[in-house]
Order: sequence, then structure tokens, then C-alpha cells
Amino acid sequence: MEFSRKKHKKVTGDYQAELYGHCLQFYSQPPLENIPLSEFETFAIERLKLLKTVENLGVSYVKTSDLYIKKLDSEIKTLNFPYRSEMEEKKPQTGPSEYEKRRKDHISHFILRLAYCQTEDLRRWFIQQEMDLFRHRFNVLHPKYKNDFLRHNNLKYEKLTARSLPVLQSDERLQPLLSHLSHAYVGQDYSIQKNIGKVSLEQIDSMSTSSFPLCMRHLHRALREQHHLRHGGRMQYGLFLKGIGLTLEQALQFWRAEFIKGKVDADKFDKAYAYSIRHMFGKEGKRTDYTPYSCMKVILSNPPSQGDYHGCPFRHSDPELLKQKLQSYKIPSTGINQVLDLVKGMHYQLACQKYFELTHGLDDCGFSLSHPNQYFVESQKLLGSGREVKKEVEAPQKGQSTPALKAAGPRDSTASSQTDEASAVEDPGSCGKE
Repeated sequence: MEFSRKKHKKVTGDYQAELYGHCLQFYSQPPLENIPLSEFETFAIERLKLLKTVENLGVSYVKTSDLYIKKLDSEIKTLNFPYRSEMEEKKPQTGPSEYEKRRKDHISHFILRLAYCQTEDLRRWFIQQEMDLFRHRFNVLHPKYKNDFLRHNNLKYEKLTARSLPVLQSDERLQPLLSHLSHAYVGQDYSIQKNIGKVSLEQIDSMSTSSFPLCMRHLHRALREQHHLRHGGRMQYGLFLKGIGLTLEQALQFWRAEFIKGKVDADKFDKAYAYSIRHMFGKEGKRTDYTPYSCMKVILSNPPSQGDYHGCPFRHSDPELLKQKLQSYKIPSTGINQVLDLVKGMHYQLACQKYFELTHGLDDCGFSLSHPNQYFVESQKLLGSGREVKKEVEAPQKGQSTPALKAAGPRDSTASSQTDEASAVEDPGSCGKE
């Protein structure tokens, strides 16, 4: 595949007939045309959205059920990917042409193949979703077109795109995009909140049990008990707190008050830790306004080691320890088994989504969870609407007050570009790594 900033030229003639002669393909030949970087990025993000829908539906519904087929067909149409032959539908074409849909399907597959071939976990996830997508698209074809597909394609194929990486890694334009696609977050931007400063420090303890996702609840509890978090934990939790509305002044007060309860006095805190907190808010160094971590970034980067509390509990915790933690939070045994089944299938975000439903008394939360701050916002919407939420019996921690949760409305957020994670948060400063 070649890439340039020039406008692409359509592939025509015999090559087009061979490559796009059917609405379904085995992707046996890589694209040979030039493609603008903007189109490269758009195609990749839209296919990533489609594959995440395939994953979510595959867990929530029987894969051959009418509802599964209806919902996946709807997403395929919305994102303008081909799913049946243009001739089969016998309807006037609106929007992108059939050729453009097939071209997008072809190119986007190879872009994500490049992005997801870099580790075994990523390869396994990508292959599973592509297999499920292919199975669905093949199953909905009319028998005639199934036979046409079988005649049209040679079933032999060559392995692993990974061999192309050494060449592509030399292209400084593409490698950052490919590296970040596997961590890509395609939802709302939680870095800028209209209600910033409206969350009081006194609310945090009660909010941590009612509205924090398990990863942030775990970090908050560790901070209250240990009076310290190492660098990875401070980054993950600090940016989350920034995203729910804490100001810089509140953040400095919050971290200083907790750290000085441990082995860090106020002077050491100001010298070793305050800088990195100001850095998170864009007040030091490159003055970048850093964004809270998405679920994919928490799951896939910087795994915790001994003494760390960051990461995703569904991804990084021992299943037995996770079970004990959920039991301590009064999650019913049937719900715990549902969560552990999702974890076993490596559906970590769906496990967190199930945790949301269990702790909020919902059968279906009605959204696809992809960000810790999204979890908080959706929880606060429920609380703000006056809906009854399941109460948990948990003893107050030593030296910790438990003020009543004040009513809080939905947290507004602004829409981000499709590649929020393409500008992934880097570690702000080298001060206070421990």
C-alpha cells in the first residue's frame, strides 16, 4: 500500500473488476493505490467502530439471532460498508457508491491489520472480530451470491502483515497513527468540563462508591489507605479527577492533604509532587492540557507491577482476587459469575459495563462503555434523575468521613476529534516517579 498527501486515483479496469467484483472479499491482495492521510485515518476509525460493535453485539446477543443481525446490519449501513450485493438489493443507490464502499472496506481492513498485528493480544482480538464480521456478511448473502463468492476467490492466503512493519516503521507519518489505533478512543472528550470546579473535595469519598468505575474506586481506596500512589496511579487517577471537574487548586489540596498523612511532609510534596500535578493541567513543561485515560489506554499500556494500583482490575487482577473484591462490594454471586465470564473471554470493557449495571440496578445500561469518565457521567445522570441505585454496605475506612452524596446533575462534555488517543498522554515530568 502506498500513501501520499495527493488525491487518490480510482483503480479501474481489470484490476477493479478482480478486486471489487463482489461485495465480500478475503482481502487476499493489499491495496496498491495512493491514499491521502486524512482518508487513511477516517477509514481506520470507522472500521474500528464497526469491529467494536461486532464485539459488543457478540457478547450481548446470539450471533445468528434476528436482533443481532438487525443491529449489525444497521451499523454496517450507518458506517457505509458493503454488506450485500448492490444488485441483490435492487434499490436506488444513495450516498457513497458501491465501488466506494467496497474500496473503503478493502483499504480499512488492511490499515487495521497493520495496527493490530503488533502483539499477540491485539492480533487475537482483531482476528476474532473480523471472523465474526465476515461470518455475518457471508450468512446474509443470497445463496447465488454465496456461490459467486466461492467461485470468485482462491481460499489460499499468506500469513501475518507483521512482516511489513520494518518498512512501515521508517515512515514517520504512519507509525504514530498505527501505534495509536490499537489504543484508539472514539468517544467524547472528557478533558474539558463545563462544570469544572463544581465537584467539592468532600464529595469524592461518597462518589467513589456510588459513581466511580472499579479502576478509580480501587485507586481512591488505595490512596486513602496508603496515603500514597506511585506515578502510574497518580497519572491515571489524577487525570480522572481532573475530568470529573476538579480544579488545579482543588487537585493540589487533595493530593497534598493525603500525602502528608503518610511519609511525605508538605515541603517534600511541594518539591517532588506538585510540579507533576500542575503539569497535568498544562501549567508546566510543554503546557499541554492532558486528557483523562480511556479504557483502551488503561487496559493496553503500562501494566501495574507489585506495589502499583493503576490499570484495569478486570484486565490486570487475578480472577480470584477480583471475585473477592466484588464480593466485598456486595455484588450478587450471579452477577460476579457474569463479570468473570466476560473477563475470561477478554471482554474487559464489557465486564466493567456489567459492573455498572449490577451496581446501578439496571438490566441494560443503554450505552457502550469506553471511558472511565463516561462511567462517572452516566452514573451521575442516574443519580441526578432521582432513580434508585443499589446501595452497598461498606464500612467506612479508618480516618475517613463519609459525607452524604450531594445531588449532582449530568456532567457535560464536548465532542472530540475521532483520534483523541492519537495524542496519547505522556508522562508529565520526571519529578516524583515513586
